[in-house]
Amino acid sequence: MAAAEGIECDFHKGGTVVLARSKAQVERARGEVAESREWGTGVEFLGADEVAGKVNATKVLGATFTPHCAVIHPGKLVRGLAAAVERLGVTIYQGTRVTRIERGRAVTDRGVVRADVVVRATEGFTPGLVNERRTVAPVYSLVVATEPLSAATWERIGLADRPTFSDHRHLIIYGQRTADGRLVFGGRGAPYHFGSRVRPEYDNEPRVFGKLQATLRELFDLEDVQFTHAWGGALGVPRDWCASVGLRDGVAWAGGYVGDGVSTTNLAGRTLTDLILNRDTQLTRLPWVDHRSRRWEPEPFRWLGINAGLRAMTLADAEERLTGRDSRIARLMAPLLGH
Repeated sequence: MAAAEGIECDFHKGGTVVLARSKAQVERARGEVAESREWGTGVEFLGADEVAGKVNATKVLGATFTPHCAVIHPGKLVRGLAAAVERLGVTIYQGTRVTRIERGRAVTDRGVVRADVVVRATEGFTPGLVNERRTVAPVYSLVVATEPLSAATWERIGLADRPTFSDHRHLIIYGQRTADGRLVFGGRGAPYHFGSRVRPEYDNEPRVFGKLQATLRELFDLEDVQFTHAWGGALGVPRDWCASVGLRDGVAWAGGYVGDGVSTTNLAGRTLTDLILNRDTQLTRLPWVDHRSRRWEPEPFRWLGINAGLRAMTLADAEERLTGRDSRIARLMAPLLGH
């Protein structure tokens, strides 16, 4: 799509490496490889020496690797997509707050927009719509970026083919080497806000930014590196952690990507196109079409459960570092986290 539309978004397909840095993480990695064989998704296990050929991190015991992943610059992609649809005659209205979506209508603070089909693709902002407060939970993911690193630092770290990277801890982290030679690194850990509130100030959590910086420094032994950027945003998390697309009674929807939306939105858009045009295709027969997750619990149970889950994942990682065994805490919390 980027190539077809001439969008320069720093696309590079180098795969993804998920490090195993404890005995418990190695066991999870091997379990993922076994599951991959059943599904044919091409995930392989790498020993520590093989991992070093792709990335040099600390405390590595092994990793999973798949070539089926690419890095992009999401901001460049979004701006390129906006320009592409405007060339097709679409008008994008910014600064217009939608308060309700219903059959054939989107009600905004400046009037009503009518269409044969209205598409709700509002992800973490969905709870701001009438009757959608418990459809998804907005859970924040925050990101930091380093200064451009020296050639000597990159020689030590690796990532020459720009694979994305993370590890098999419970509290998710993720990162990439950018086209301009930075490390961009993100993760969970920011609190869920009561009532599914989403506000600009929640994008800025200095405590979480500090933890992300410390984690990246430890991962690659980067004591002298400076950080120049930090940002964040709300993800849309359904109660069963399963994304979905669908069309019913003049309202289409897509979302619940739990942080995997950069790529999954492309599939969702193509699927919605077929649904809206009433085409029977391979895409419209996928199992996520018309899937409905149950709604999140009402407050205060939602606030208590989600924040307890986030805290539990931090404790689970600490437990595994101390014991070297799979966390009992994580097993107890698995139903809340969609496992």
